[in-house]
Amino acid sequence: MPITVGHDSSKTRKTLTVGGQSVAYYSIPAAEAAGLGDFSRLPASLKVVLENMLRFEDGKTVSVDDIRAFGEWGANGGQNPREIAYRPARVLMQDFTGVPAVVDLAAMRDGIVALGGDAEKINPLNPVDLVIDHSVMIDEFGNPRAFQMNVDREYERNMERYTFLKWGQSAFNNFRVVPPGTGICHQVNLEYLSQTVWTDTDQAGQEVAYPDTLVGTDSHTTMVNGLAVLGWGVGGIEAEAAMLGQPISMLIPEVVGFELTGQMVEGTTGTDLVLKVVEMLRKKGVVGKFVEFFGKGLDHLPLADRATIANMAPEYGATCGFFPIDDETLRYLRQSGRSEDRIALVEAYAKENGFWRGADYAPIYTDTLHLDMGTIVPAISGPKRPQDYTPLDRAADSFYKVVCEYRGVDASNGALDMASEGDTLTAPADARKTAKVEGEEYTLRDGSVVIASITSCTNTSNPYVMIGAGLVARKARAKGLTRKPWVKTSLAPGSQVVSAYLEAAGLQEDLDAIGFNLVGYGCTTCIGNSGPLQPEISKSINENDLIATSVLSGNRNFEGRISPDVRANYLASPPLVVAYALAGDMNINVATDPIGTGSDGNPVYLKDIWPTQREVAELVEQTVTREAFQSKYADVFKGDEKWRGVKTTDSLTYDWPSTSTYVQNPPYFQGMAQEPGVISNVEGARILAILGDMVTTDHISPAGSFKDTTPAGRYLVDRQVAPREFNSYGSRRGNHEVMMRGTFANIRIRNEMLDGVEGGYTTGPDGSQMAIYDAAMAYQEQGTPLVIFAGEQYGAGSSRDWAAKGTALLGVKAVVAESFERIHRSNLVGMGVIPFEFTDGDTRKSLGLTGEETVSITGLEGDLKPQSLVPCTITFADGSVKEIQIKCRIDTAIEKEYIEHGGVLHYVLRDLAKSA
Repeated sequence: MPITVGHDSSKTRKTLTVGGQSVAYYSIPAAEAAGLGDFSRLPASLKVVLENMLRFEDGKTVSVDDIRAFGEWGANGGQNPREIAYRPARVLMQDFTGVPAVVDLAAMRDGIVALGGDAEKINPLNPVDLVIDHSVMIDEFGNPRAFQMNVDREYERNMERYTFLKWGQSAFNNFRVVPPGTGICHQVNLEYLSQTVWTDTDQAGQEVAYPDTLVGTDSHTTMVNGLAVLGWGVGGIEAEAAMLGQPISMLIPEVVGFELTGQMVEGTTGTDLVLKVVEMLRKKGVVGKFVEFFGKGLDHLPLADRATIANMAPEYGATCGFFPIDDETLRYLRQSGRSEDRIALVEAYAKENGFWRGADYAPIYTDTLHLDMGTIVPAISGPKRPQDYTPLDRAADSFYKVVCEYRGVDASNGALDMASEGDTLTAPADARKTAKVEGEEYTLRDGSVVIASITSCTNTSNPYVMIGAGLVARKARAKGLTRKPWVKTSLAPGSQVVSAYLEAAGLQEDLDAIGFNLVGYGCTTCIGNSGPLQPEISKSINENDLIATSVLSGNRNFEGRISPDVRANYLASPPLVVAYALAGDMNINVATDPIGTGSDGNPVYLKDIWPTQREVAELVEQTVTREAFQSKYADVFKGDEKWRGVKTTDSLTYDWPSTSTYVQNPPYFQGMAQEPGVISNVEGARILAILGDMVTTDHISPAGSFKDTTPAGRYLVDRQVAPREFNSYGSRRGNHEVMMRGTFANIRIRNEMLDGVEGGYTTGPDGSQMAIYDAAMAYQEQGTPLVIFAGEQYGAGSSRDWAAKGTALLGVKAVVAESFERIHRSNLVGMGVIPFEFTDGDTRKSLGLTGEETVSITGLEGDLKPQSLVPCTITFADGSVKEIQIKCRIDTAIEKEYIEHGGVLHYVLRDLAKSA
């Protein structure tokens, strides 16, 4: 399908000739020459957005004043929060968020038919790629059968979902599916899908070159910014609107410059660097802002490390972490198998249009930070937030403080010596508990590492740390070391290219020897698909309330995410994951203490098995080849025999199977009126939950496993689904009945309405404690609206739209927090739930909220302006009343329309029905 551009202005549309081929492009220097502003010192990341304005300027959606605003941004020192309409080139999805998005599109086809429209109007106008990567679980590990057995089990569990996705691939235009067992969406995007500079024909039939841009239904879509492709995560709701041609409404962002100087020193990795970057930027505060990396340090930073830093933008809170085009960008494009014609176009376009990072690159930034990479030391982050940065040599002491805090012990009085079995552990001598494992020779204690997983695109996309992990395994094996018997080890690369170079280097054999066998190509542990622990280990942990730990090379370590048996989770580089599997204990200072005893009877230290930078670089040079990328991606959409054997129907609308527990027709568009409504005040609402700081979307809508005693579990049991077949919340996102019941159901969430209770509980209408879902349904029967109160950074983490969808379906009309993370705020608006922020120093704590209050929010009817202050009246249980002012976080005019329509998809659906 041809792209539609806003105009064909001779002032800014120019022609570029590369290798004998000519393409049109929209020239930023030409816009300057036309008097539209001084754009010469805009950051490259912002120039990408400016080019988008030039290409789509039509005097309506995008105006000349929108273009001039970018010149004013520079003149104002990097600030001009003007609302603009931005159109990304394409959309990326994974299956956990992609299934509900395709469910919504299928439901919209039913909805538009009900409104008298044409089902084929519901079709992606922009290219959409969905990569199935979130479904494989680690049921089997530590043996040669693990990969095939996990794949077989994946298909058994998910055939209903895969049948539905295959229907979508044939039913919708511009929609491709990358089958299971291929890799993780962000790594596939980095290594294959992205082009840095995109080309397509416009409505006049002419080839146009423009920056490759995208949005994705996963927060780590930002990874591709390492390749100078501007992209970020959005909720599935917003992505669906973008697919259907709706521009993304956004404010011109501030851009924080992060200067890197120096170069990494011996013994450190790109993971150590990114953990420090996360700590610094979280402290700085960059939510809703672009971060762009610059400085001479980039001359020594391989693209793999850049992608790792860009990947973790959600962890440091930024919209994106962008690296401009330079020689390293071209080198990676060549190494990863892109065509020479494309590479030549990228270089010529970047230099011609002002996107190139050369020696004279010196843009204006809103603010800046600086880091000398020579100061980086080995580190981990944990136990429950990516920004909890800890130098490796202080990790054991830091964990002991975690134990003391959990046990209610003063760590300053406790000895840091090890506890032995049978000790009286009533502190202050030692707060750590121990427990024997039934039928085993070993004893677990607080700090035992029960999961060690090389996982996630964040690090498995980086051959330097993957080769490094393989070399640690090789050296450990040579000294006679292996994993401790209680550690569940796994290797889940983000693409098949990783296996190709590990095998070429002979390192997979060494990894296998110490338990890091291939378990699948997918997100696995990073998304919570770590699979069950050995039953005896799980029993010992839970019966004795042990603080079991995990170490993973992922990007998220939120509470309750990795495993229901694990309380403390740590992010680390792949080589350190191997080291912790050998040590088996977070109490051991792996930086200085022995991590094991060799076959010669001598202690083995980390320094004895750690490879040099030269060793790693030489193997990367030998084994990470252009041919490996080209071979592994030759048939990327074809899939294996299992995928090719999935049967589906050929129809415009989906025949929803009534018995499916995976895919159900959602209620959003059923009985929808032709015209939108109005925004109403929230009157007489009750409080469903009072939540603390850094409540993540994992807390709001968990992705992992659940028990048969939960509302979601009871729903499935009632439909004859055995607990063994529950799969996970993430895999059930195509069924709103399961997901409603799973909203606010994280096992570690704490509702401050209840004293010391963990899990998804609240106080119901009758004053008794009950599951949040059950209480919400009881309030719905009474016709009572609901509100949520929360602290800072509400909705941090994943882009999952079900955190907003579930909130809406429970009957929550408003969320009042101290601050919101960008994506979740947008998702709430997209589902018709209004976000509000406290003002004047008010918080849930200063107000003394208990959950017994009644809440009314007025000032919403009539001419509500974006970001207005409105009154909130709180009536306390004793009859006293307090009125406060809260800020309405409907941020733009178009967002107000979304709320009036009941959500962004309702807005798009009515618009398409009218145009038909």
